[in-house]
Amino acid sequence: MKKSTGYFLAVALCAAAVGARASCGAAFCLVNTDWTSQGSFLDPGMRFDLRYEYIDLDQPRAGRSRVGVGQVPRHHDEVETRNNNYVASVDWNLAPQWGLTLAVPYVDRDHLHVHNHHGETIPESWSFRGLGDLRLQSRYVLTSVAADGASLSTAGLTFGVKVPTGKHDVTNSEGELAERTLQPGTGTTDLLLGAYWHGAALDGWSWFTRAQAVIPTTTRDGFQPGRQLQVDGGARYALGVAAGLMLQVNAHVRGRDSGANAEPEDSGQRAVFVSPGISWTLGRDAQLYAFVQVPVYQAVNGVQLTADWSALAGVSFRF
Repeated sequence: MKKSTGYFLAVALCAAAVGARASCGAAFCLVNTDWTSQGSFLDPGMRFDLRYEYIDLDQPRAGRSRVGVGQVPRHHDEVETRNNNYVASVDWNLAPQWGLTLAVPYVDRDHLHVHNHHGETIPESWSFRGLGDLRLQSRYVLTSVAADGASLSTAGLTFGVKVPTGKHDVTNSEGELAERTLQPGTGTTDLLLGAYWHGAALDGWSWFTRAQAVIPTTTRDGFQPGRQLQVDGGARYALGVAAGLMLQVNAHVRGRDSGANAEPEDSGQRAVFVSPGISWTLGRDAQLYAFVQVPVYQAVNGVQLTADWSALAGVSFRF
């Protein structure tokens, strides 16, 4: 199966790190890039993955409709958040049924909004770089079945934790505190719970589905992010031994934030994305990949920033 499908697409951990956060527009791509849960990295050993993401949230949206900046009056009229994210992850296959993944995001973010204050319109901006919230996740293979030597089916569970390693008190050059949904970290500890299934055939096709929930368990400085659910599905077709075409559908639901420092009226959203991609195998133990993510459905509470498209590219090594 490994020879016929290459190093397939991806699931779980980075997707746990993904998910747009509320009105200001802190965001990670929703494309999956954990190759283990797709069945292509099952042998004992380690894997290192590094990906770059570009998400320019420059389109205000109210409900399902595009709106102009300030068209729907708010205390802050959001203009743009440009996200350049780097996510490094290390995966260990500890045993045939058990594995562990550590993911560390680095955030490079620029944000602009207009502060409406007693009739004045005051531009305010932030530009910061730093580590985000670390995620540690384990997986357990429930079943792995080969059928007549022509296909493979594997199902498993994932569970882990997001810990508050990212700053949540970043200010700009004028000493203004950034809104909590813009910060590199949430300041909270979250549970990560999921399940996945994948299959592959010797004709070059492989496929997967996965569901994952992010459940905040703590409140920090008057803020708790909303619960999240992501459901993904996708397929890959091998073009010879070196390349593969990939397509994912990524659905994301996020509840409203809560607490004194939250903006519940402008947080929470539902979205569905289509994500075509391509991969290139570099020898037996390395791979390059790239995806473009395009929304096909977006609905937000209140007014929030959205993107017309986003993209990511990465490299994965096996040791």
